[in-house]
Amino acid sequence: MITQRVPIVTPVAVDELRPTQITVGMREVELKRQMIRAQDAKKTGTFLGKHMVPVVLGPKKRNYVTDHHHLARALLEEGVKQVLVTVISDLSALDRDAFLFMLDNRGWMHPFDQNGKRRDYDAIPKTIGELVDDPYRSMAGELRRLGGYAKDTTPFSEFIWADFLRRRIDKDAVAKNFDKAMKEALTLAKGKDADYLPGWCGPTSD
Repeated sequence: MITQRVPIVTPVAVDELRPTQITVGMREVELKRQMIRAQDAKKTGTFLGKHMVPVVLGPKKRNYVTDHHHLARALLEEGVKQVLVTVISDLSALDRDAFLFMLDNRGWMHPFDQNGKRRDYDAIPKTIGELVDDPYRSMAGELRRLGGYAKDTTPFSEFIWADFLRRRIDKDAVAKNFDKAMKEALTLAKGKDADYLPGWCGPTSD
């Protein structure tokens, strides 16, 4: 196993990137698509230069994305052919089972479906284009933008918040009126029931 000390930056075809999760929030993807459309090619290039996609090299030197799945999906949808990736670890010498086990145990994988249920590794799509929509992941992203919680380094922290919301807000209510559901989410985010979550910034007695 090789862990890269000096960043290795490489252009990679977006449609060849391998996900390490099952879902994305498609509302989040759409916001990123709008951002890409709103700027010229030069600005997009500058943005992508500052938001390189971190990957782990797996068997057959395939690039497994550990973050920025939403950006990758947006780039794919907008027809962007390549993106810069930075290799954070080279595990290409491992066989598939050992590789997936390492991803899981290093916190580089999130094998949970749109219902919040853990699935077998085989359920993780082989392409960015096959990622499934999880509306609660969209809620978690919007909640952070609204100040419901702070950005945190905990791996897949948005999915932890998504699961918190999934257990408290009915899916039909989210589909029927997203904005109304977000008001409820903001209230929940400031409550004591959420104080164990990464980035919680609810009121305190200090």
